[in-house]
Amino acid sequence: MGDGQRRDHHRRGAPGTREEIETTLRRISGADVRVTAVKTATRFTDNARQADRYRRGRVLLAGDAAHVHSPFGGQGLNVGLLDAVNLGWKLAAVVCDRMPESLLDSYTEERHPIAARVLANTRAQVALMRPDVMTDALREIVADLMSLDEGTRYFGEMISGIRIRYDLGSDHPSVGRLSGNFALGDDCAETTLFDQMEDGRAVLVDATDGAASAIAARWDILVRCVPRRGGASLLIRPDACIAWAADDADTTGLDAALTRWFGPAMQ
Repeated sequence: MGDGQRRDHHRRGAPGTREEIETTLRRISGADVRVTAVKTATRFTDNARQADRYRRGRVLLAGDAAHVHSPFGGQGLNVGLLDAVNLGWKLAAVVCDRMPESLLDSYTEERHPIAARVLANTRAQVALMRPDVMTDALREIVADLMSLDEGTRYFGEMISGIRIRYDLGSDHPSVGRLSGNFALGDDCAETTLFDQMEDGRAVLVDATDGAASAIAARWDILVRCVPRRGGASLLIRPDACIAWAADDADTTGLDAALTRWFGPAMQ
């Protein structure tokens, strides 16, 4: 590490001062900015890095150990939590000898592309902050796009993570997406999806009048079956990812999905 790199590394770890902030603002803005006091100053960079893979043998990476990026959009916490939720139930299944170690490979397959997209959109946000006339023009165009309903929806879903979809090899538009909470049960037993997921089991939301539940009953220790009045039938993993879906009474593929994620039938 050269002298210049050492100075830069030391400066990154040092607290921000009033003088430094004032000097930087004047340099960038060209205005006679005066900073009279600083209550809190935190440094961050536009550094963006990602591990090539999240698993090597018994070593697993998640959160900032797997990917780092600028804090724009406040996406880091959500991404890290979703890493942990995706990995946790899979690791438990392997540790308890219910599933082979190969299940852990799906952690990288599913979560790596998500973090890569977060790195891309934070890099784009950093690029939009460049103080030059070309970026000013680009920023105006992006602002115009964000004023449209479709633009607002696109950027909102991107930043919030609602657009997440894992590639599980299904053509159904719901498969691979993370489910939100919704009401379940019949008139005598109202409940919600998240209520049913509290103990860590997967949930089969059955709108097939019992046909799907009859199949899933062979995995009853790991999968809870809950009836639904109309709508799609859904197999929802413990991380809230929809692993199988059907819009009618057809249960094709359900047995394969149960075996893929929860192992051979227990009955």
